[in-house]
Amino acid sequence: MQFNSTRQGMAWLHTWLGLILGFVLMVCFFFGALSVFDREIDRWAIPETRFDPQPMPSFDNLLMGVFERIEPDEAEYNRMMPKYHDASAGEMTPRLELPADEYWAYTTHRDPVLRMGAGFRVPFPADTEGHNHIHGNTTIDPRTGASVPDHHLKIGSEWFYPLHYSLNINWNFLGFFIVGIAGFFMLVALISGVWIHRKIFRELFTFRRHKSKQRSILDMHNMTGVVALPFHFFFAFTGLIIFVAFYYMPVTNTMLEPLHSAQQEIEAQEMGLPHERAGIAAPMASVDAMVAEAKRRWAARDMAGEVGFLQMHHVGDRNAYVSIYRAGSDRVALVGEGIHFNGVTGEVLREDPPHSLAESIGDFLAGLHLQHFEHWFLRWLYVIGGLLGCACIATGFMFFVEKRKQQHAKAGSQGSRVVDAFAVTTVTGMVIAAIAMLIANRFIPAATEGKGEIEKIVFWSVWALSFLHAAWRSAPVALAKSNPAWKEQTMLIALLGVVAVIANWISTGDHLIKTIFTDPYWAVAGVDLSLLAGSLIALLTVKKMSAMNETQSKQEAGQEEIATGETAYE
Repeated sequence: MQFNSTRQGMAWLHTWLGLILGFVLMVCFFFGALSVFDREIDRWAIPETRFDPQPMPSFDNLLMGVFERIEPDEAEYNRMMPKYHDASAGEMTPRLELPADEYWAYTTHRDPVLRMGAGFRVPFPADTEGHNHIHGNTTIDPRTGASVPDHHLKIGSEWFYPLHYSLNINWNFLGFFIVGIAGFFMLVALISGVWIHRKIFRELFTFRRHKSKQRSILDMHNMTGVVALPFHFFFAFTGLIIFVAFYYMPVTNTMLEPLHSAQQEIEAQEMGLPHERAGIAAPMASVDAMVAEAKRRWAARDMAGEVGFLQMHHVGDRNAYVSIYRAGSDRVALVGEGIHFNGVTGEVLREDPPHSLAESIGDFLAGLHLQHFEHWFLRWLYVIGGLLGCACIATGFMFFVEKRKQQHAKAGSQGSRVVDAFAVTTVTGMVIAAIAMLIANRFIPAATEGKGEIEKIVFWSVWALSFLHAAWRSAPVALAKSNPAWKEQTMLIALLGVVAVIANWISTGDHLIKTIFTDPYWAVAGVDLSLLAGSLIALLTVKKMSAMNETQSKQEAGQEEIATGETAYE
């Protein structure tokens, strides 16, 4: 393909990269925006967790008892144990007899519940240098130690959040790679978009809403792209950096595994932290005393704070040690200020030193992307940036179709019709599926076995139905007209948002008057208000679409009248 100028080539690149990868990026932006408040969505979805965030509870009096009742995950045991176990040593160790080797507990300033996990070692591993743990996880009420039922899905943090970086396609990490490819080429699309829009700052303030439908859509596309351009570039870039070492180029877990293991052992020796078990049983010292000492040392460094992450290595062994990390909600950078203790004597083995400049930059970039900080205004800016990304992509889809549907109609092509159906599914269908999942969450009884799996089925089923509806209603696009599915699905969004708020009220009694005024609980009130705001925006959008379609119909009628007059004159 030949182009008359570099700008023309960039326009072609921007158009087709945006079209092909926009469907994936739309998911990333939308669910990334929702993930900014994933913990709040969790509390909306699981009413049993609607209480105030809690600090890390006592290890000695509460957490130890919870750790002792955690069991290795049955599915992971059945899948991984045959790979980890050395068959020449005899039969596999039964699942419930696997010995615990590590414990961890994690919380944030937004978490009322506490997430905990254990790693169980394989007594006779086939690969002594590899990872030989079967894991078990639980979530508890830190006030009592009672477990949150496993069949309750944390919709925000366990569904919407991973959806934005993995599409929840976990087979061979396929979803991670699809998102990674889309993120990389998004950077290319952003650069090419800047290149073709040379008058970029003028376009920032240009929106000709009274012009033609195609012109208005293009102006909106340009404006939303320019306003949030730094946001879009930064998040695509940092997202790739965060995952490159874990999924995209995991050389430490493949070709360089022996060197990686040796390096870990050397680092452990230099830090004074035992890399292997001693094989000699020993009782554990008071972890609560270690936590108190860690807090004292943080306060002495003028950075008093709570514990965010606690991990015990080599449980029950003479080489056991405990790592305690400070919750970093008062800063952007992901710096845990770890302090490590001998698990048997309780003495301090090591305090993590200040990070180098390069490490500090990496911590800051990762912290900006993962936003563990306690800055609510900045969080809302993230949401707005993500939704602007959605608007930019959605208007890009619409402009693609508007620009070509006349030509395709004359040629008898179905290309615009196909693109439009997928665009409707990705833009409005995705929102419908998300709200439908929340509604299902409130209508399905809490005691229903497999409740979380049913909610996932509802999500995918509703999304699939939105595609069938968009495809069925897309026939007018082949005639250079608008797809009614845009308006119909947007109206459905407006309706479902209200239904979700009412469903929360009926099923829990937590209506907005209560959660805002009489017994304020902003996590739930915020989700309800966001749903209602989404309904209002959807209604305004329907009104705008009706006006644009009416204007377009008048223009088409005028053109037909002119064409008829010209024919009669001839």
